[in-house]
Amino acid sequence: MNRQRTAALILIVVLAGSRLARSDQPEVSTNPVITNSVGLKLAHIPAGTFVMGSPRSEAERDDKEERHEVTITKPFYLGVYEVTQAEYVKVMRGTGLPDDRSTFKGDNLPAENVEWRVTQIFCEQLSARPEEVAAKRKYRLPTEAEWEYACRAGSSTAFHFGDSLSSDQANFNGEFPAGDGEQGKYLRTTVAVGSYPPNAFGLYDMHGNVAEWCADWYDPEYYLNSPEEDPLGPPFGIVDTKFTNNGNENFFVVIRGGCWVDEGRGCRAAYRYRAMPNTQYRLIGFRVACGVEGE
Repeated sequence: MNRQRTAALILIVVLAGSRLARSDQPEVSTNPVITNSVGLKLAHIPAGTFVMGSPRSEAERDDKEERHEVTITKPFYLGVYEVTQAEYVKVMRGTGLPDDRSTFKGDNLPAENVEWRVTQIFCEQLSARPEEVAAKRKYRLPTEAEWEYACRAGSSTAFHFGDSLSSDQANFNGEFPAGDGEQGKYLRTTVAVGSYPPNAFGLYDMHGNVAEWCADWYDPEYYLNSPEEDPLGPPFGIVDTKFTNNGNENFFVVIRGGCWVDEGRGCRAAYRYRAMPNTQYRLIGFRVACGVEGE
């Protein structure tokens, strides 16, 4: 065998081995990413159709996770990371509201203890910044359907990693992994955003760390008869919190993704839960979405 053929065979073996070594890692995202005026990174999420909810064969599923096809008709941008405390302070300074009430302190830790109604103010303040107005970016919370579509990133398994979750993949109570995941650590705190592998859209911490507010009012039966295209959630609250507030704000809203205190099953892509919009939770943070001008 001549030297050229020998060298070629060695190269093939090396490349094949490299591919095998990376086969269990998420694909590198090729989605465009923009950085806005406060340093917040947003990934382009293309329009598309997916199956929302969980199959009846999925371990520890809930009846509220009715499986149905949903089409997101317009592309949008979504935060690559959960909003950090540093980003939150930049936007909220001067509003008269506390800059940061997070329990776990750190610029790169996710902002938590932020009520749902205050996330609306954050989005308004961010949208009003001159650089964002010039770029025609208007910020909001993602809908529940957009959140799950972005979390799955083309996957149909319980997690975007597969049907198992262990504590080297996300920040949750690793003493109670999901599927065939190995038992691991329970950190009892949030961690810096981006500490774990991203999904195929280049989004980090879609499972665990902090749960995330969505735009939707909570209705456990909503997805039995929801629109097939761009569902926005029910037009008003369905499940009463039993607390007296003005307007609709005594009803629950949707949270997604699970958090640092949850067992693995609570971090599944299809898992639906609720929280009170006027209450601070050290378990809940948020990430922002914005439209794509002209698309």
